Order: sequence, then structure tokens, then C-alpha cells
Amino acid sequence: MKLGRKLWWVSVLYFAEGFPFGVAIDNLPVYFRVHGVSLADIGLLSLLGAPWTLKVLWAPLVDRYGARRHWIAGSLGCMAALVAALPLLDPATPGFWTWALLLLFTTASATQDVAIDAYTIGLLDPGEEGVANGVRVSAYRVALVVGGGGLVVLAGTTGWRAVFWAASAILFALALAALRVPALAIRSGSGGRAWWPSLRAWIARPGALAVLAFVLIYKLGDAAMAPMVKPFWLDRGLSVEEIGLVSTGVGVVASLFGAMLGGVYTSRSGMFRALWVLGLAQAASNLGYAAVAMADGGRYAIYSASLLESFTGGLGTAAFLSFLMHVCDKQQAATEYALLSALFGLTRSVAGAASGFAAARLGYADFFVATFVLALPAYALLPWVRGWIRDRPA
Repeated sequence: MKLGRKLWWVSVLYFAEGFPFGVAIDNLPVYFRVHGVSLADIGLLSLLGAPWTLKVLWAPLVDRYGARRHWIAGSLGCMAALVAALPLLDPATPGFWTWALLLLFTTASATQDVAIDAYTIGLLDPGEEGVANGVRVSAYRVALVVGGGGLVVLAGTTGWRAVFWAASAILFALALAALRVPALAIRSGSGGRAWWPSLRAWIARPGALAVLAFVLIYKLGDAAMAPMVKPFWLDRGLSVEEIGLVSTGVGVVASLFGAMLGGVYTSRSGMFRALWVLGLAQAASNLGYAAVAMADGGRYAIYSASLLESFTGGLGTAAFLSFLMHVCDKQQAATEYALLSALFGLTRSVAGAASGFAAARLGYADFFVATFVLALPAYALLPWVRGWIRDRPA
């Protein structure tokens, strides 16, 4: 298969992976806040991200049973049905059935992620990962624009019921597209008993615990701040349309530019230096929101802080994703990548769940400063992580 065709399917699949994440992370906090749900309860929504953390437990099943494209299509179809049912439940007082529906939604999304990552690893030949990773990040970010900002803007004109039905239609169309991805000649049953000894050997390598801890906390500051950004906009009097257009729409474009620039910097300067420089830029951007909150800045100051945070987030993500791919054994990349991304998901869930309580107790200004401080401990681990990095000459 030619590279151009592979990249087309990578873009389709990672749009499908990013879209439900945009709905869950960017859309739902606005949806519930508009309907009067408290900051603490919105923060607790982050616990619904637990399946993205626990997906490593069932990742070997995706390798072992059935075609990966069928896992992808089935997950997308399940999400389409669930999101169509969401407007039938009362958003002002989310109860058991609302939480159960959203938990099923994120579980299906996490399962799809495992299948898409495994499929992509099997699709690409050595040497194609770099350009494919660029396409992957771009498609994922475009999906965030559509699933987050695009749908939020739509909510301002058509109402939330139409938003979720539109999301359902997009997910169903993606499920049909997933059934058409090229089949791969991958040995069935290869994810059985062999995966655990290989993973155990990976964990036994010198410095593995430092690598796992580094993955767990590298984006801790971002994970803690993210759920409170859009409530901060709403509480400062900005409209839902502004959130959709600037924070999510233009912001994702800024993060795309940051990701491309971060990828170039990582290639030219080396991964170790990129983790330092780009990661610190990512952490420092949290202070922009802190400055706006302290100075009681107006909408244009908030716009500036948002675009800075999005751009530097793209820089840090480029280095971080390159590192995750770099430390995976190609023979067990699907399960190992699921483990590493699960750790990252754990950070997002736990930090996000506590964010509402912290913001309510500290106030927005002190809370944003605290998220910057949370980002710093990861750099103490970099000397131990360095042994896993094999930088090539530019």
C-alpha cells in the first residue's frame, strides 16, 4: 500500500479517535455549567476518564480476538447510540443514568483508542512513523475543533439537543468508514499469553519505574488546569460562542502550529532537550491564566492567555508523543503504548477530578499558579529517563 493511502486512513482514524474525546473534554463541561451544575461536580466528570486509564487491562483482547477494524466500528456505533440518548436525561441534575451513559461512552472511546493505535502500528512500515505522527496529531486536533468548539458554537444557535444528535450522526458515519479500512495480515491470537512476559521484561529494564513516573506526571499541570478553563471563561462573563470560536476553535489551530513547530524542534535538537525546553514552555503558559485572573483582565487578555496555552500545549505534546512512541518495543507496541497512555489518562482523571474542589477553595488565580507548580516535579526525573532516549543526529 502506498504511503499516501496509509496517511489518508491514519487521518480518518485519528479524527475518529479525537472526536469523542472532544465531546467529553471540551463539550460536556460547558453543557453542564450552562445548566447550573457546580464546579465540583464538573471536576468529578474527569473520573469518567477512568476507562482511558484502565484500557490496558483489555488491550490484549483487542490484539487477540477479531479484526481491529471491527473493534473500531463497533465502538463508534456504540458511542453514536449513547450520545443520541444523552439529551433525553436532565442535565441540571445529573444522576445515576447520566453518569452510567457517559461512563459507557468513555469506555467505548477507550476501546476504540486501543484498536486504532494497534491498527496504525500494524499499518506503518519502519521509517513512516514520523510523517504519520504529524498527520495523526493534525487529524486529532481537527477532531477536537469539531467535537469541542464546533459543536459548542452550534449549541448557541440550534440548542444542545441538536448538538448531540449531530455528534451521533458523525460517529455513525465514522463507524461506516471504519468498516472500509484495509484489512491487515496480522497473526490472530498473537496477543495471548506472550504479551505479559514481554511487558514484564520491559518494566524490568533499568530506569523503567522512572519512565513510568515521568509519563504519569509530565503533563500533570495541564491535566489539572484543563477542566477549569472553560468554567473560568463562563464565570468571567464570556459567551458560549466565544468559548467555541476562540478557546476551542482558534486555540486548536494554535496548538496545531505549536505541534508542527515542536516536531521540527524535537527532530533538530533531540528528544531530551525538547522534553526540557518545550515542556517548560508548556508549564509556564499556565501562569498566563493566573496573571489574567489576578489582574481581573478582560476578554482580550483571556483570549491571549488561551492562545498562549494552546500553542505551548502543542509544543509539549509533540515532544511527549514522540517520547511515548520512542520507548515502546515494536513487537509489543500496542500493549505497551496502551499502558503508557493509560498512565497519562490516570493523571488526567485524578487531577481533573480534584480541580473543581481546588479552584473553588483557592480561587482561580491561586489555582492556576498551583497547576504550574504541579508541572515541575517531572523534570527531576529526566536524568533517569535519559538512558531510554537514543537521539539521532539531526
